Amino acid sequence: MSTPVASNPPTKKSLRVLYADDMRELRQLLEIVLGRDGHKVESVSDGNLALDLLRANPEAFDVVITDHHMPTVSGLELVARLREMNYTGKIIVFSSELSEAVGASYQKHHVDFILPKPVFPSDLRALFATL
Repeated sequence: MSTPVASNPPTKKSLRVLYADDMRELRQLLEIVLGRDGHKVESVSDGNLALDLLRANPEAFDVVITDHHMPTVSGLELVARLREMNYTGKIIVFSSELSEAVGASYQKHHVDFILPKPVFPSDLRALFATL
């Protein structure tokens, strides 16, 4: 009789994440949630800062997460500029305003995912498990 061989759990890929949101508390929460899963998270308070980081090194991040409503550069403007730069990573949008028009605007720029706010850690983890 043979002994069953324990299978190793699949290894999770550690992703480099850039998160743009004007709310400090949300940035800190996301850093904790994704950091516990082994992802490297850098967060910034607006879209301009996110663009500065990506212009300096377009390959530095596998995933960009942006809030929809932000001062200076909105999430929609950030996404449009990322597409102009030919950013090849995944783009996730957090939005408390999920109107049909907002969704269509993001889809026009080929956003990978739009998550309604509030975003729950379990939903975020489930999404990242698919990336």
